[in-house]
Amino acid sequence: MSPIRYILRYALPYKGYIALNIVFNVLYALFNAISFLALMPMLEVLFGNNKAPLEMPTLKGSESYREYVFDSFRFQIAHYAQDDAVKALMLVIGGVLITFLLKNLFNYFAVFFITYMRNGVVKDIQRNLYKRLISYPASFHANNKKGDTIARVTSDVTEVQRSFLSVFEMLIREPFTIIFALTAMFALSTKLTLFVLAFIPIAGWLISIIGKSLKSRSEKVQREQGELLSYLEESLTGIPIIQIFTAEGIFNKKFAAITQRLFNFSNKLIHRESLASPISEFLGVAVIGVILYIGGRLVLVEQSLSGEEFITYMTLAYGVLTPAKSMSRAVYSIRKGNAAAQRIMEYLFHKSEIQSPKEPIVLPEFSSEIIFDKVQFSYEEETVIHGLNLKIPKGHSVALVGASGSGKTTLANLLARFYDPQKGTIKIDNTPINLVDLKELRSMFAYVTQDAILFHDSVKENLLVAKPNATNKEIEKALQIANASDFVNQLPQGIDTIIGDAGNKLSGGQKQRLAIARAVLKNPPVMILDEATSALDTESEKLVQDALQKMMQNRTSLVIAHRLSTIKSADEIIVLNKGEIVERGTHKEMMAQEGMYKKLIDLQSFN
Repeated sequence: MSPIRYILRYALPYKGYIALNIVFNVLYALFNAISFLALMPMLEVLFGNNKAPLEMPTLKGSESYREYVFDSFRFQIAHYAQDDAVKALMLVIGGVLITFLLKNLFNYFAVFFITYMRNGVVKDIQRNLYKRLISYPASFHANNKKGDTIARVTSDVTEVQRSFLSVFEMLIREPFTIIFALTAMFALSTKLTLFVLAFIPIAGWLISIIGKSLKSRSEKVQREQGELLSYLEESLTGIPIIQIFTAEGIFNKKFAAITQRLFNFSNKLIHRESLASPISEFLGVAVIGVILYIGGRLVLVEQSLSGEEFITYMTLAYGVLTPAKSMSRAVYSIRKGNAAAQRIMEYLFHKSEIQSPKEPIVLPEFSSEIIFDKVQFSYEEETVIHGLNLKIPKGHSVALVGASGSGKTTLANLLARFYDPQKGTIKIDNTPINLVDLKELRSMFAYVTQDAILFHDSVKENLLVAKPNATNKEIEKALQIANASDFVNQLPQGIDTIIGDAGNKLSGGQKQRLAIARAVLKNPPVMILDEATSALDTESEKLVQDALQKMMQNRTSLVIAHRLSTIKSADEIIVLNKGEIVERGTHKEMMAQEGMYKKLIDLQSFN
């Protein structure tokens, strides 16, 4: 599907506003032509050439329709003015003012109604993009820069509005303006009008030649804008590292290179786009010059056209050339908008590898166990899980330990279906999780990560992410279980306190306890804890560990830990090495084996 057709699909819900816009644009175009024609009787009065008939004319045949209309208008002016030239002039001026007032009033209403469509389409595209983006799996976001994604949702959508939707309005208004103006021009002089009609396609062809390269140039500009936003986001996130290593010069140099490329591409794009105005201006002036010559001969030599008619014709001709030039410049807007729309469509039509099945199986209430059956998974070319078999009985706490890169977090991600294994299956009570609706599957889990993910909102709103209809009493209970109620109550507005971007107004331990409280509030049957205490100091770790123990009571838990002291009470400890299970058992059993687990314990004890 072409980008234009796809974007216009978003306009269908606003067809009522589009219909009103068309009605008022037709009225605008009609009164635009009438306002020019209204100048002719004023000129006739001023020059003393108002040849009004003595009685109301009658229509004698289609060939005299032009004379009938003009003579009827002259008769009405003469009738009401009663041979008073000043009164006739005032009457004509009043008519001109009224037609111009109505023309501009209709133009206002046309813009008024189309605004709802333009802004509505932008709103709907951005909502759809956001909806798709937050549904895409981790692999999608890992392969795309945040800045480029932000650019597509913001600047690319804005470019579509500025280019496509502005042109859409123009393609409704300008053709009607040209049609009504040409009709009036044919009434005044067929010969001159045929020349104008011959010029329009020639001008359009010349301007379209320049516009062919605009799409590729526009794509380069938008791509560099995405690079700029990505680098800016990374730099702002990493300011402490940049400053502590005094690396400002390195990052300034890289940012300068990006802005220089954007500068060069933008200049080339604007230079090419700017050619449209002088070329169309020159072609317009050339046509006016030829019209002046041919029209002058009709007035002075052939005397088939009066001076008043010729001046009126010139104003009408300008009224045709102006929208014609606007439509020719629309070629540039369409090409720029086409590049932005294609970037948007890449995200909207991206086929996610993680999807709910078309006919999902209803997941029974969790009653038995979670099973990893011969699971194998690879990140691109690197295999990180090798045919792994694992059972997690309901109500048990299973801990995963091992060196970095051994596959611990990958198993948690596979269970939550952030990724799918290439081989093997993961089952809940013998139901493969890839046959279950994603929302239903993920409703079974709560996830607490090493870096507590919080949002720039109040404590309460951060917890309501887990359970939107939770009461304040339920929130308070979750905070108590997470050992977070004391510090939350000391905040300036309690649970209504805004905690800053990513919760940066709180300490690491406080953020982690809020993340635990959020998981507790959800009250799922399965908890996934990924390094939930590894980034904390000793005091905070004790508070968080106590909160975790409370949270895991009577729940199935999958715990990933580097600090092995936090998982001694687990029902089973699994030691992973390069994606394979090398040891398993309780803490006491594996300490007696003196294998890899004991070595890890001894290393941490020594440290």
